[in-house]
Order: sequence, then C-alpha cells, then structure tokens
Amino acid sequence: MRTLVLNAGYEPLAVVSFKRALVLVLNQKATVLAGSGDRLIHAANRDFELPTVILLSRYVRIPGSRSVPVSRRGVLRRDAHRCAYCSSPANTIDHVQPRSRGGKDTWENLVACCFKCNNKKGDKTLGEIGWVLRLKPKMPTGTVWSLRGADRIEPAWDPFLGIAQAA
Repeated sequence: MRTLVLNAGYEPLAVVSFKRALVLVLNQKATVLAGSGDRLIHAANRDFELPTVILLSRYVRIPGSRSVPVSRRGVLRRDAHRCAYCSSPANTIDHVQPRSRGGKDTWENLVACCFKCNNKKGDKTLGEIGWVLRLKPKMPTGTVWSLRGADRIEPAWDPFLGIAQAA
C-alpha cells in the first residue's frame, strides 16, 4: 500500500510506503488526511487505519525547478508505450538525433520506439531516411510527473491532487 505525502501547503511531495507514513504519523510529524477505511494495522495495544494521504506538520519547500529527470521508464510512459515512428507497441527508446552526431539524453531528443524501427533507423537522422515523428517530444508536465515515487495514481488521491483519474 502506498501513501501520498502532502506538505503544509497541501502540495504533493512524494509517495511513500505505508510503513514510512505510519512512522511519520506516530512521531507526530504528519497527520492522516485519508485512510483506507477497511484495512487496519494491528499493534500491541492499538489498531491503526492504513493511511492513504498524510499531511506533514511543518512546511517543506518544493524545489523551484520542478524538472522531471529523464529516464527510460519515463520516456516510455510519456509516449504511452507506443512507437513514435509507426505507433506499434514500443519496448525501447531511440535518440531522434543520434548520440554519435551530438544528440543528448533529453526529453526533447528521446522517444519510445519498437525494435523494428529502432534497427531500421540505426545511426541515421530522420531527414536521411525520410521519417516523420508522430509527436513532438517534450518534457512531461503536471503534478503526477513531479511526484517522486508515483508511477500510478491511486483513486483515493484524486481530491488531493486536483485531477481526475483517467479511465
């Protein structure tokens, strides 16, 4: 079970394990805003409802840049695991501008790609082989992307994130 952590300004900071959340609550560093309702943790002298959202007691500043670090998993997730060239299921990533030609590991230069297209493209640029990207790669934005540890969003977090869970 995962728990959403909010700072004193009700801004989402991270996703932690329920164990970490309980430690923060028991040490009076956080309060429980929402619990699971039906799931309990049994201690020696007390039962605790499993927290799904906690609020830190002290204000914690969110870093100003809010830049999302580039990762293979992030690129695949951003592109919905679809190849940027042919729209088939993607299982790898590709540098639009090859690294051997000065391409960097940035959100704007990396796209999800299938093995077939990745092998066909090889070390060439899009202009050399006449291909076109089906999307313009860019750094993802939004609360979900800046939230450490959140690969997927729990429905119980929706009111605290201000987003609707996509079906």
